[in-house]
Amino acid sequence: MDWCRYRFRSVWELPAPPGRVFAVLAEPGRYPEWWPQVRRVAPGGAGAGTARFRSLLPYDLVVTASERRNDPAAGVLEVAMDGDLDGWARWTVRPGPGGGTRAVYEQEVVVRKPLMRRLAVPARPAFRANHALMMRAGRRGLTRYLAAGRDAA
Repeated sequence: MDWCRYRFRSVWELPAPPGRVFAVLAEPGRYPEWWPQVRRVAPGGAGAGTARFRSLLPYDLVVTASERRNDPAAGVLEVAMDGDLDGWARWTVRPGPGGGTRAVYEQEVVVRKPLMRRLAVPARPAFRANHALMMRAGRRGLTRYLAAGRDAA
């Protein structure tokens, strides 16, 4: 087993129509407005940018993301990532129960950050829990953001 490889999947049920959710997720530069652990997103041009993340554990992750797919009709957003994490991440946005949206986040990455590689075996449960906390906070933040109508600007 490669202790530095991670696969994540989160499902968010959101009380807004899929087109609206997709539009918010398609603007990563605005993620820091609603997702507390996304500390900074800097555009890099041509569908790329750099993001800095920090959850509960005392370290930052910095990745450069390059758009691989932005397909509103299919409800799919996908990026390739390199930096402290190498791999990909994808949002799939579909109608959910009760007129809302089901947004599925999938990610497959290999950790490149030296500290995390050194602690790969003993800290793996903490790294996974840290990611789960970040995802829960993101879902709550996006739910509040949509309810406040800040995305309608």
